[in-house]
Amino acid sequence: MSEQSASARVLLHICCGPCSTYPINWLRDRQYEVTGLWYNPNIHPWQEHELRRASMAFYAEAVGLSMIWVEGYEMPRFFRLAAGHERFRERCQLCYRLRLERTARVAAENGFDAFTTTLLISPYQDQEAIHSIGETIGQRMGIPFLFENFRRGWAERGRLTREYGLYRQQYCGCLYSEWERYNGRQIDDSVDSSWDEGTGDS
Repeated sequence: MSEQSASARVLLHICCGPCSTYPINWLRDRQYEVTGLWYNPNIHPWQEHELRRASMAFYAEAVGLSMIWVEGYEMPRFFRLAAGHERFRERCQLCYRLRLERTARVAAENGFDAFTTTLLISPYQDQEAIHSIGETIGQRMGIPFLFENFRRGWAERGRLTREYGLYRQQYCGCLYSEWERYNGRQIDDSVDSSWDEGTGDS
């Protein structure tokens, strides 16, 4: 979907308040009618999820953004997907697909013209994978994925986050990213096989 389609209704998947700042402004500046979607079952633990959700609710009210809040907390679904795929990048692609599929489904069911995600702003996310997954899902579900390199607004994101006093998280969201953030190294496959089911101590 190109900028020529401006004035269309776009559903913006939102991962957190800070990352929503620049994308919302970018879309509005181009006359898109923007609605936010909150669906992040990867965020762990529950208290962290609620801190980020509350921060987004505050910002949405401050800037007059309509929101769709997916009810419940589907953290078990994320863990089932990630089991056996815990390594960085591998788990991330499963997480992108989980959240973008829900966004595309909600967009299609509610008559939006396109969907996109604030994940595209972060230099820590795999933008190429997000783009590819979004395009694939959009084609399958019959709704365009709007790709924009929001990373150019990273500095503006920081300024607006400070201006509005938004909660600034210290890790991507999932349990694995939290572990990597505070342990200073990535999860690998070096697991003691003696602890596999049925072989460890009882």
